[in-house]
Amino acid sequence: MLRNIILGIACISLVSSCVSSKVYKDLESRYHSLKEERDTLAGKNQELETAKNRLENELSALQKAYDDAVAERDRLQREYTAAKNNLENLQESYDALEKNSSTAIAENSKKNRELLAELEAKENALAEESARLDALKKQLETRSRRVDELESLIASKDAAMQKLKDAVSRALLDFEGNGLTVEQRDGKVYVSMENKLLFESGSWAVGAEGRRAVVELGKVLAQNPDISVLIEGHTDNVPYRGSGQVKDNWDLSTKRATAIVQILRENANINPQNLTAAGRSEYAPVAPNTTPEGKAKNRRIEVILTPKLDEVSRLLNEI
Repeated sequence: MLRNIILGIACISLVSSCVSSKVYKDLESRYHSLKEERDTLAGKNQELETAKNRLENELSALQKAYDDAVAERDRLQREYTAAKNNLENLQESYDALEKNSSTAIAENSKKNRELLAELEAKENALAEESARLDALKKQLETRSRRVDELESLIASKDAAMQKLKDAVSRALLDFEGNGLTVEQRDGKVYVSMENKLLFESGSWAVGAEGRRAVVELGKVLAQNPDISVLIEGHTDNVPYRGSGQVKDNWDLSTKRATAIVQILRENANINPQNLTAAGRSEYAPVAPNTTPEGKAKNRRIEVILTPKLDEVSRLLNEI
């Protein structure tokens, strides 16, 4: 057993020494780039939510303006009807008085002219208000359609991610309960695999059972080319004790994430442009590092599946 351990250490040292500092710097640069990309995606998601809230607020404002315009039109209509009835009554009085008094006729004629002018003014106001009401109605209908389109698109994205989550769960059913979970949240699908399924302690070489799980996941990803795949490596807070090119938990988490990417790339139907590897070290725990169980949960690979948002961005630009 001691002889095997010594040989293993020698092999790790030999492999570690073969990687130049340039590779390490490239990995480190890649990590920062991926972190920025993740923040960008989070920003886009926030923009989508903000845009949706903005459109809903605008829709509410337009609805209120529309309701106010309807009320104003109805008020003008009532005033118009009242004025018209008054005019008709005066006209009848005028006809009666015309027979008896030229003075009364003159007074009624003046009132008639005033009422006619008032009636014409109210007709004009009513026409203007009706035109404004029609314009508001068209604007409200246009905004409503855009909001409906955006909500429909978001709903279809959620449905697609639920379908993807179900497909991943079926593909990895044999591994669930063995340190592997699949869940959907925030419009994304998260596949979490604890290190006990994938790696030996301190190693980034994927074991046979872990490789089988990654291969099965790759089969599902190959059938969903419009999904961005972020592979994150995570560790507990125990400092890395190895030697060679891997100096700490940052290096180890990055190497493990890259190892998963390399297995996925063996599937020729997966577009490499959809794959991203990142190391998170010990700084994104899912459980306290105060117990062996918590540390085991934190030593994991997370595969984060995100829908591409090109169509959503196009719709927002049109709005």
